[in-house]
Amino acid sequence: MKAAPIAAKALISAATLVVSAAAFAHPKLVSSTPAEGAEVAAPARIEMQFSENLVKQFSGARLVMSDMPGMADHPPMNVAAAVSGGDDPKTMVVAPKQPLVPGTYRVEWRAVSSDTHPITGTINFKVK
Repeated sequence: MKAAPIAAKALISAATLVVSAAAFAHPKLVSSTPAEGAEVAAPARIEMQFSENLVKQFSGARLVMSDMPGMADHPPMNVAAAVSGGDDPKTMVVAPKQPLVPGTYRVEWRAVSSDTHPITGTINFKVK
């Protein structure tokens, strides 16, 4: 058996595996602003960058205020916010419809890329 055909077959097999792995990659949260655990002034928007292009119609988030100073028994509250993609298809933006008051917030996100498998997660931050 000649080395060239064996090498060519090995190269084709390796390339097929790489392409297959990329086709089944799930989006991962790469970074967010504010970052997980940050204490910040009230942000006008929360941005999340993912490792894959998102399918906007299946991806989204909600913003929840999980505690309010002086109101320990208050249950988590949904915060009115619009969710959209930025200019980059790997970015999701959450824009509160009113300024955020001091307290602890949680962004509950759902990201779907071309593999159509939803991935979920949270980002927690505090507003001073």
